[in-house]
Amino acid sequence: MRIVFCGVGALGSTAAMACRNLEATLRLVDFDRVEGKNLQAQAFVKQSVGKNKAMALKLQLQNFFSIRAEAFGVRLTAANATELLADGDLLVDCFDNASSRSILSKFARAQQRACVHGALSADGTYGLVRWDEQFTPDAEDEPGQATCEGGEHLPFIGIVAATLARTIQEFVADGTRRNSMISLGGTQRA
Repeated sequence: MRIVFCGVGALGSTAAMACRNLEATLRLVDFDRVEGKNLQAQAFVKQSVGKNKAMALKLQLQNFFSIRAEAFGVRLTAANATELLADGDLLVDCFDNASSRSILSKFARAQQRACVHGALSADGTYGLVRWDEQFTPDAEDEPGQATCEGGEHLPFIGIVAATLARTIQEFVADGTRRNSMISLGGTQRA
């Protein structure tokens, strides 16, 4: 099984780390670089600063846990979606922008690939885990709006990432597809 994590910032890096027990190859796709400010809210170590996020997470997973991981330090586009996603058994959306989410969703629907979306509101008051069939990406309030900088939402990021990882584990185990809405008051699963 190959699980493709698209976006390995706060939500994606944390969820990928929580999936290290799965019998799967984790493919990591992200064009961005680790910055010092990312260390508060993302699953990177200090030595990763300046490195591509996908490559840095791959090295951490391999060195700390001997996980099968692949890294693609590129931005997902319509032109490279087939190359990056075609052999994925499960596509995991952890992007922080609507255009990338839309590219991933269009590919998943066209190729009939299982795709689950994880998202966190910019103000850290709610998150969701939704299968593609029930997901519509929201546009950011401002292009490039940061949602997880500085660690102010760190506990909530962990809860949403854990819910996403659990959803992935259930799918890998038996194909179960549950959606979740996570708020400061708790989690509702359907």
